[in-house]
Order: sequence, then C-alpha cells, then structure tokens
Amino acid sequence: MPDKLAHGYQVQLAGSGKAFQVGPAETVLSAARRAGLALPYSCLSGNCGSCKARIVSGHVGYPYNPPSALTAAERDAGQALLCQAVPLGDLILAIREVEAVAGIPLRQLAVKVVAKHRLCADVMELRLAPPRKDPFRYLPGQYLDILLPDGKRRAFSIANAPQHGDTLNLHVRRVLGGGFTQFVFDDLKLGDLLRIEAPLGTFVPREGGDRPIVLMAGGTGFAPIKAIVEHLLDQQCHRALHIYWGARHLDDLYLNELCLGWQREFASVRYTPVLSEASMLERNQFRAGHVHEAVLKDFPELSRFDVYMSGPPPMIEAGRREFVAAGLPEDRLYFDSFDYAPDVLAALIRARASAPG
Repeated sequence: MPDKLAHGYQVQLAGSGKAFQVGPAETVLSAARRAGLALPYSCLSGNCGSCKARIVSGHVGYPYNPPSALTAAERDAGQALLCQAVPLGDLILAIREVEAVAGIPLRQLAVKVVAKHRLCADVMELRLAPPRKDPFRYLPGQYLDILLPDGKRRAFSIANAPQHGDTLNLHVRRVLGGGFTQFVFDDLKLGDLLRIEAPLGTFVPREGGDRPIVLMAGGTGFAPIKAIVEHLLDQQCHRALHIYWGARHLDDLYLNELCLGWQREFASVRYTPVLSEASMLERNQFRAGHVHEAVLKDFPELSRFDVYMSGPPPMIEAGRREFVAAGLPEDRLYFDSFDYAPDVLAALIRARASAPG
C-alpha cells in the first residue's frame, strides 16, 4: 500500500469526461472537492453511502476507515465510497455530479450569535448572523461546520431556506457527553462569535419533474428537511409533498405545529408524525413505530417517487435498504446522515456505560 500511494493519480468522470488529480494518500472525494467538482457526499466517514460511485476502470483502497456503507455484493460489483477511497492507479468513475452546488464558494467566516430559543427540552435553536457587508450563499439542505479552538469541528444543518431571514438557523440537540452542545445550552451568549466553514454537503433539492416527494426526518434531521420544504413551497412547487417526522415522543417533535400549519395551508402537503416510543395515550392519536416503516405502509411501491431523508445512521441505513427494495430507483434517493463526531461518540458511550442502572 505505501508504495502505491507514493504518487498521485488521475480520476476521470465517465459521464462528463471531467478529470482531476488525486494527491498522494488523498481520498477521491477530497481531491474532487479541491478541484471544485460537486460530487455527492454527506457524513464523510464511510457510513452513509451518499458518495457511492461505480468504478468503470481502476482500483481503490481504504487505508483510513472501512467503507461500512457498502455491502460485500456492492464491492464485488465495483462500487466505491469516495469519501474513504484512495486510488491505487488511474480511475474512471461513474457518478452523478450535483450541478446546483457547483460554483458556490466554500468559505470560513465569523458569525454572531443573535438568538437562542429552546425548541424543546433538549433542542436549542441558534440563529447566527454572517457579516452584513459580506453576502453568504448556500442552498437549502446544506450544512456548516463550527470550527472549535482545539481544531475539532461540529457539523449542523442549516434549518432555514436562504430566503427565510438573514440568519443561519441551527437545531442543536444536547448530547450526553457532547462538550460543545453542553456549551451551547449553558454558556454560549448572545453576541458571541463563532467561526464556521460553509456551505457543505449536497443534500439539496433536485429541480424539475412532477413525481411526488417523500421527505423523511428523524429527530433533528428535521432541520434540513424544513429548509427544503420551505424552498419547495416558496417556489410554488405543485408536486405532492409527503412529510414524515420520526421521534420518540410527541414532545420531541419540536416544530410539530409548523408542520401542521403547512398541511393546513398547502393542499400539496401531507404531514405524518411517527413516534417510536409512543405511550398508550400517544398511540391513540399518532402513528407508532419506526418512521421508515410508516412510509412503506403508506407507499409499499416507491418507483414513482423521489425520496429525501435525513437523520441518524440506523434510519438512513434502513431507508436505503428497504426503499430500494420497494422499487425506488437508487438515483432518486437523497439523504443526509447525522453521524456523531468520533470524540463525541466515544464520550457518549462512556457516559452511558457509567450511568446508573
């Protein structure tokens, strides 16, 4: 492996013919982003599968993280996860570019905390104001990284469409063992400055077509779904929008009234809340179980839909597997996986292991 990574290689995209160089030991996705190409991605850790591509020619290795979102059959069929794949020679890849994202510059800038609002017991809305003299561009569904003083990053989806106010709104869930989220709840003050890098991600609405759309969220995965719905409604989209939001209990659906308001105002919107740990009282009023199962119960055949989904990795993995099995073409499934940062995940595991009971 070290000898094969001693020099860079060329990667060509089969559809467009575009080509770029990958440096020594650099991942394909990192090199593509450096070259200004908008290839799909989300988690950047090999867990979600957003950056999956078909290898037309060549071979890759995985010296950093295993491509856990690839099945053995997919690897045997020549699929690769570009966020972890390092070329072992020149490559030709088949993958769709996300043209809408191309041309929007990735920037680092300071933003001011102008509002904090608790949406429910463990979710805080932060409103961050970019410098007024320096316009900031992003697309609905994208996310930002908050750059911490110790060099770590924390990723949060932007919860409002660009035309909805002049702030960047985040939905921050307090995480057991998460130092930054605890800081947001207890110590972050109005007027404080945070440094961010943005916009990131390719979980953005694809324009055109008349197919109905399923938009499925789990927990704070509602944030980018909210931004996408706002955009579609502002664009007077006439496609049917089926919104599913999964949480443990009703109190965790922290913007339930907003969704009900969409349903009342727009004939194209149908909203279905789904509670995975519903109490007996909640079961009398709401759907119970896993949110992806509710989608499949309503739409057991998905070939005529587009699907957007955002939330925790288990939900994303279940949706990827079962929606495609229900006839959804894989190239019409778009998703954003809300993975924990590795250090937060480790702290969360330690905290749970030491908790009484």
